[in-house]
This record gives sequence, structure tokens and C-alpha cells, in this order.
Amino acid sequence: MPSDTPATWNRLLEGGRGGVLPGVDAVTYGPDIGTEEDFRLLGGSLTGKRVLELGCGAGQNLVAMAKQGAHAIGLDFSAEQLAGARRLAERENVKIELHKGDLAELVFLRAESIDLVFSAYALGLVTDLNRVFRQAHRVLRQGAALVFSLPHPASHLIDDDDPSQPLLIRRSYFDRTSVNYDWEGLPLSAHHHTFSDLFTGLSRANFRVDTVLEPEPTADGHRTPHWRDAYRWVPRTIILRARKEGS
Repeated sequence: MPSDTPATWNRLLEGGRGGVLPGVDAVTYGPDIGTEEDFRLLGGSLTGKRVLELGCGAGQNLVAMAKQGAHAIGLDFSAEQLAGARRLAERENVKIELHKGDLAELVFLRAESIDLVFSAYALGLVTDLNRVFRQAHRVLRQGAALVFSLPHPASHLIDDDDPSQPLLIRRSYFDRTSVNYDWEGLPLSAHHHTFSDLFTGLSRANFRVDTVLEPEPTADGHRTPHWRDAYRWVPRTIILRARKEGS
């Protein structure tokens, strides 16, 4: 991952950083779009299922899944974020299992022991995404799903810093160098993956992609502090669901 990312991720809990945190009653996929109640990608009831969240952060989605009856397992590289997740679980009176480490290091899990792998806006911080796919494939049961969201690759192309100016293209779609930006006044870098990178990586890891979503912004008028009018024109989030095939 980019060298500045761990420090920034650790500090996002300080002083209420991180913007408006989502609630803990529905699984969310990203800012200013619908929730699992809208997209229905996780396969219905989570009761009794072993669910792994990669990049669980402060635990909002993890707690939401635990409240729905899942055995919720979270992995994150930030001790501070995991501490926040632990506090949130205690506040909501649910049990979660937390692990600190690289998102591609799943050695603490047995093969074919997980019913669902989920990630929201975290895999863009991973240097070797194909390794994550291979590890997710190993721990998932046959036919089980990997569901994840990322910043849409098209959203990396536009310059929307000045809303009074016309939208500008700031980089090539095929430029796979890191995207650097400011998040809550802190520097953050993410990796740029084209759609073909994602699809090919999943296929090579023996997943079958069955759903691709590019959600439009919600129409209720509520916007996070990171909203830009450009997102009415360019998709901000991409969501994929892929099912494990083979062994």
C-alpha cells in the first residue's frame, strides 16, 4: 500500500475525523449511494454465516452484519481503527472477531471456512489485489461470494476540486500509478485499477463475476461532506460480486 496510507488511516478516528459515519443497521457500500437493502448482494439472511470483512475500519459494516446474526470477522491494518470497531461492538452489544494485518494475509483462516467475503472501499489501498483475490478464494466455501466496492476507475480521471469550473480530465484511464488526494485534511493514496484489471484478476483467481453495479447517487438529497456535483455525471463507486469456482 502507499507509504502514507497507514498513518492517515490510523489518524482518521482522531477528533471525529472520517466525516459522517454510516449507521450500524444496514451494510453500506460507499458514500451517497444505496445500502444492502437496495442492492441485495449478500445472499439474504446472514444468520449463522461466517462473514469476513477485509478492511473493516471502525467496524460499522461488521457490527451491522453481527446484528443480523453473522459470525462477523474483521481484518484491518490499523490498530486504532480496530480499537474503534471494538468500542462500537461493545456499544451495540454484539460480538465480533478482529484481526490486525495485511488484507492479503488470511493465514489465520482455514480453507473453505468462510461463507462470505465483503469489502467496502478498502481494496484500493492494497498493492497486490490479485493476491487478495487468491486468498479470498482459498478461504471461501464452494460457490460462496466475494462482494466488494471500490472507487469507480472513471472517478479517478476527473478534476473536480473547483465546482465553479467545467469538469476536466486530469489523468489517463490507463495510468496505473497511485492516485493521491486529500481526505479530511490528511494525505491518502489509492491504487487505480481498470475494470479489465478487476475482471481479469477475479477470473484468474477462479471466480465467476455475476454482478457489476455502478450505482447512481441516492435521490433523497442527503450528501456526505465529500459529495461533488461531478458525481451526477461520472460514477463514483463500482460494486462487484464474484462467486468461487474450482478448488
